[in-house]
Amino acid sequence: MSETSDKLVGIVLVSHSAAVAESVAELAKGLAGGSTAVPVAPAGGTVDGGLGTSSELVSAAAAAVDRGAGVAVLADLGSAVLTVKALLAEGDELPENTRLVDAPFVEGAVAAVVTASAGADLTAVAAAAAEAYTYRKE
Repeated sequence: MSETSDKLVGIVLVSHSAAVAESVAELAKGLAGGSTAVPVAPAGGTVDGGLGTSSELVSAAAAAVDRGAGVAVLADLGSAVLTVKALLAEGDELPENTRLVDAPFVEGAVAAVVTASAGADLTAVAAAAAEAYTYRKE
């Protein structure tokens, strides 16, 4: 559980498309019971609205969702992962206790938001998102 009830893990969804990031954020919050308590921010596309990823948008989204309990970042494709890894390597571009989570983008986002809404810590949120790789659809 988080240290206090008002400190929830923040979630950042990094996609090459602003529309995809926003839609996945909306879906995850909706499936978590419409939770508005969990800070979730999309960071999709480039600053000028094109397809791609933006370090600036990712940094701003992470700062916006940071409530002191950590920030879980999920990314959709390879270069989005590289953008987040570069920001983490710089050391001062993302809030302290920010973690890139290896998880499927949609299912992982839902699992992360649901788990964070229960007050879980960053380790539990990351584990729930990563566990989404095991969800079977057959």
